[in-house]
Amino acid sequence: MSISLRGRSVLTLDEFTSGEIGFLLHIAARVKAEKRRGNEIPLLSGKNIALLCEEGSMNALFGSAVAAFDQGARVVGLTLPAGHGGQCASLKDMARVLGRIYNAVEYCGRSQSAVEELAAYARVPVYNGSSEECHPIQALADFLTMQEAVDKPLQEVTLAFLGDGRSPIARSLATGAAKLGMDFRIVSPPIFWPAPSFIDDVTSEAHENDGSFTVLEHVGAGVLGADFVYTAAWLGEQEAGWAERIRLLAPFGVRANVMEATGNPGCKFMHCLPAFHNSGSKAGARVAKQFGLDCMEVSDTVFESKASVVFDQAENRMHTIKAIFIATIGDRETDARDRDP
Repeated sequence: MSISLRGRSVLTLDEFTSGEIGFLLHIAARVKAEKRRGNEIPLLSGKNIALLCEEGSMNALFGSAVAAFDQGARVVGLTLPAGHGGQCASLKDMARVLGRIYNAVEYCGRSQSAVEELAAYARVPVYNGSSEECHPIQALADFLTMQEAVDKPLQEVTLAFLGDGRSPIARSLATGAAKLGMDFRIVSPPIFWPAPSFIDDVTSEAHENDGSFTVLEHVGAGVLGADFVYTAAWLGEQEAGWAERIRLLAPFGVRANVMEATGNPGCKFMHCLPAFHNSGSKAGARVAKQFGLDCMEVSDTVFESKASVVFDQAENRMHTIKAIFIATIGDRETDARDRDP
């Protein structure tokens, strides 16, 4: 049966079936191969896409403009004040205006409720580039990266996430991995475990798809047999609470010994970026000065190793958002087209 996502928003991965996720990954792999061969076919000619971004969230939009341009669409980028809450116009009114002018809207910010309100009133597809609750486009890019990096189906892949298990990327990976039937583990201090209701829901979903979902505290058990070890930045922009988070998360940093503990010499390292792997950034320099640390969630040795696929992930965000653009607002022929990448 043909899969069609025309007109659909992408707010979380909860709303998608395993087949629909696979459909998006197939399109992403195809357009990536076409771009590299130089024979990409524009399927968004005449389309207009708005890229809305709260201050401080710009990283999540990297690649979106290029993805749209590659496919023949026009984009406009708009920056909203951090914590925008209808200071100039309500989100409901903004959504209704944008929906009259643009074919789709991508939103990057902190509030999940904001992106959901935009989707409720825009009457065009709305994409969650990042929010405080989930990061679906990054997770799709990560699944594409895993698909490329191992010679086996995703259903046979074991992924271990170390760090804050409540983070948006950890939750999105958990949801997607459960739908794809993967073995996914969150390895984290109990204080950073997801809510029990989330754990129960994802565990049930994983079992239905012959996968597994585990939340545990022991690093050695958590990474044993992993094909991928994933982590994300520990710290937010506000320095309040940095010391306590560093203290709690320090035992979960990805160092060479963690990669060795997988027992898998082919294990790959993943990170959604930005990464605190040295003191090269301003925040890294502050942490080095205040806490005497030259790295946090990952060591520079691991980050720069041959096992690291972090920049493949970064590139693949462009290909997965392009796949979403094509599937939701592209020419109708793409709904039934099934070309190999």
